[in-house]
Amino acid sequence: MDITLDGDVVRAGQRARERFYDSRGYGRVRGGELDLAPVEAAHLLYRGDIEGVDGMDFRELLTSTAVSEVEFFVYKDLRDRGFYLTPAREGWVEDSEGVDFVVYPRGQGPWDDAVAHRVRVVGERDGLPAASLGDCVLSVVDEESEITYLDTDRPEVAGTSDPSVPATAGDLLAERAVCWDPPAALYERAFYGQRLDEDAVQLSLVEAAYLAREGHLSLDGGAEAVVERGHDVEGERFDRRLAVYTALRESGVVPKTGFKFGADFRTYADAESVENLGHSERLVRVLPTEYVFEPRDLALDVRLAHGVRKTMVFALTDGAGVEWVAVERLTP
Repeated sequence: MDITLDGDVVRAGQRARERFYDSRGYGRVRGGELDLAPVEAAHLLYRGDIEGVDGMDFRELLTSTAVSEVEFFVYKDLRDRGFYLTPAREGWVEDSEGVDFVVYPRGQGPWDDAVAHRVRVVGERDGLPAASLGDCVLSVVDEESEITYLDTDRPEVAGTSDPSVPATAGDLLAERAVCWDPPAALYERAFYGQRLDEDAVQLSLVEAAYLAREGHLSLDGGAEAVVERGHDVEGERFDRRLAVYTALRESGVVPKTGFKFGADFRTYADAESVENLGHSERLVRVLPTEYVFEPRDLALDVRLAHGVRKTMVFALTDGAGVEWVAVERLTP
């Protein structure tokens, strides 16, 4: 079998098509013959199914510039798990942008229409722009070549909680506001703030700013005074957190502090009252739109959320609109 490297494609011929594509889903058929991506050819060399590519054995091909070793480790792992997959090259698969492999459901291959996962391969030291995540599986290869799979999605964030409350008044303190005699619904039904005593409710700055902007809370200086205090406390980050808090409340979701989980908020989608809150479903971390992750930090956030039975959601904002990115551990 004459197998040659032609630029970034391995030409394998008609016999290879029958042996590798028709039966095991390797490569792409071109004019009755088979083209392989170098990573596919490397896997066939590794298995001993072919003897060489342009005279190169597995070791020589893997150490050449034709093959990325991290892509090879992911390709091999997914094949070992029983999946057929195709390198996401333009013209080979649809919607190839931003991913490295298209993985088919077990028992199916490139001749079928179904897709199980769109996989993007990264090393543990690669930067990951937050805005590039969603609708793909990250395969993170660490320094010991172990692979962590993270499913990324763009979820709909919505709930059934009622954001409206009766009007009340309060005082702005250094890093919070206090409503001394608020309507009971402020805390008991809408779950704003925390009880200071049987009557008074203390609000975070972000809660106070939202309520004041919506006309539900009267304070000396109004909403502008609360926002200015927020800027004094945490700079422009306050604007991002307020934008996300507002988006959550307007979507029918109750946000509360996520500090003890290392996040900005924990959320309740269907809160009816303080007595009937249920379990918070998500941890939300607020980030600037241009934020770039290190995979190690991303894995840490996801692991923590999984450990407390929540989904990790990143809210990307420049202070105006919000983009949501959910990330969860995945076992293919």
